[in-house]
Amino acid sequence: MAAPCFPGAELRAATSSPLATREPCGTPTSFGFPKSARILRAADFRKAYNEGTRFTGRCFAAFCLRVEREPSDGPRLGFTVPRVFGKAVLRNRVKRRIREALRVRLPEVAPEWDIVINPRRPAIAVPVEELRREVDRLVAQCRKQ
Repeated sequence: MAAPCFPGAELRAATSSPLATREPCGTPTSFGFPKSARILRAADFRKAYNEGTRFTGRCFAAFCLRVEREPSDGPRLGFTVPRVFGKAVLRNRVKRRIREALRVRLPEVAPEWDIVINPRRPAIAVPVEELRREVDRLVAQCRKQ
């Protein structure tokens, strides 16, 4: 094994390897959404906007559309954050915050729902508890309809 190039430098593991993000047993460390749980096509987003029920809150607006599908597929989520919202770092941060709050409550949402989330500016700085309360209200709204 070669010595480090800089005095006092220590050897580190390669982080660009695909295996670097996996646990020793081979399971991924993140709990991301599979493609089957995401809305990916523009036509599906447009349909949710045009035909869905609008739910408004302080942190986001959500468009909920009931779609006939197999119960094993589960609900689908989509996020739309316009460029006017801010730079990509800010847009991605707000999506991650809302996605995590929804991920925890997703099993409680009926499988026939397509939900498109459109974050608002307060979602950047609100405490996590308030964001979770908004998501709880959204889940309750989807259960009522």
